[in-house]
Amino acid sequence: ISRTDTGDFQVMMMDQCGRCHVEEAETFFDTFHGKVSRLGAAGAAACYDCHGTHNILPTADPASMLSRDNVVTTCGSCHEGSHRRFAGYLTHATHHDMEKYPYLFFAFWGMTALLVGTMTFALLHTGAWLLRLYLSRDQWVHHKPKPGEKMYRRFNYRQRMLHLTMLLSFFVLAGTGMALKFSYMGWAQWSADVIGGFQTTGTLHRVAAVVLFAVFFLHLRQVNRHRKRNNLSWLGLVFSKNSMMFNKKDLQDFVGSMKWFLGIGPRPHYGRYTYWEKFDYFAVFWGVFIIGSTGLLLWFPEFFTRLLPGWSVNVATIVHSDEALLAVAFIFTVHFFNTHFRPDTFPMDPVIFTGRVPLEEFKADKPAEYEELVASGKLEEHLFDRMPEPVERGFKIFGMAALAVGLTSVSYTHLTLPTKCREWWCGGGGGGGGGGGGG
Repeated sequence: ISRTDTGDFQVMMMDQCGRCHVEEAETFFDTFHGKVSRLGAAGAAACYDCHGTHNILPTADPASMLSRDNVVTTCGSCHEGSHRRFAGYLTHATHHDMEKYPYLFFAFWGMTALLVGTMTFALLHTGAWLLRLYLSRDQWVHHKPKPGEKMYRRFNYRQRMLHLTMLLSFFVLAGTGMALKFSYMGWAQWSADVIGGFQTTGTLHRVAAVVLFAVFFLHLRQVNRHRKRNNLSWLGLVFSKNSMMFNKKDLQDFVGSMKWFLGIGPRPHYGRYTYWEKFDYFAVFWGVFIIGSTGLLLWFPEFFTRLLPGWSVNVATIVHSDEALLAVAFIFTVHFFNTHFRPDTFPMDPVIFTGRVPLEEFKADKPAEYEELVASGKLEEHLFDRMPEPVERGFKIFGMAALAVGLTSVSYTHLTLPTKCREWWCGGGGGGGGGGGGG
């Protein structure tokens, strides 16, 4: 008989319970409690914390720890502020049962369709672009500024610092979040151990989330300042010529790009922001809102379930997890290609770090914006000296390191795809969550 005070007793008991209660064990390990236990969190709720030990009874029995009269108290043993709605969290729900758990079913398949659809379209676009670049490789020109030549400043200091802060917070969120999502993988358990265990991983994830929220609101503040400086209404700002909002020219550029990719038309006359750059922008905007809102619900489930039903925690987990997976997959593959790994910019484009781009490259890459500045006589206002070479070299080293980390992360994540496919098609997953007890 094992001692209950040994470090591995909790994990051993979950394994023993799961030998008979197979389905319940599978769904439990898809919950927050189950995932963190795999990452070594000895204090996470286990089977006996909710069901009891020598007093295990069916939930229909009034004396059961999970009966309607007792479940709130049982949840409250770990979750201070437990209440009736919070206890409605579905501990052993599965998103594969449409009749029993319709909200989880449609949330999962909706997110799956979004993930697969977005990545399929993006990868087809990337593949077509790569083919065009390969067929026109004799036309590539790597523009380098001449000694003493002025460079076009595309991004100012504040924009670069916000992007840098967002980059660092995203990397922390991706590393810690993917370790939790794929807690059944050896690399996830190893990375959690290297970071310092689940407690450290969870703290880093939340700190990075707060930083990303700060970046989001500081960006909105910058946008508002730009609006006031140019005497624009919000409507006027959103639909101005150089706005990030999609417009008729973006549609024309997209059609023109497709023709160029297929070799039946010239390269479009791109302006300040291309349609794929706008897509990247709104993907982050959407992601911060969706991942952030669901993350707050998972962080403070006792509070939010006073307004929302308990199963909203289950739905939030699915949305938060799969939207994050989409963000990681898109950023570390499509976005990296669009900005750094295109053959005509490889190995990286440092403009987001230095803010500056050679004038000839600017003229070739953004011809419409260049011509507009020349016609208005404002080009000189945007020309600056090149950054000191050591500073530029430092940015390049940092950028290359960031790219290497991103590619390593996505390669490890791709190791889980066979398991993810089994979850999608074979009914192997659960509707996991980050919240409370169950019943």
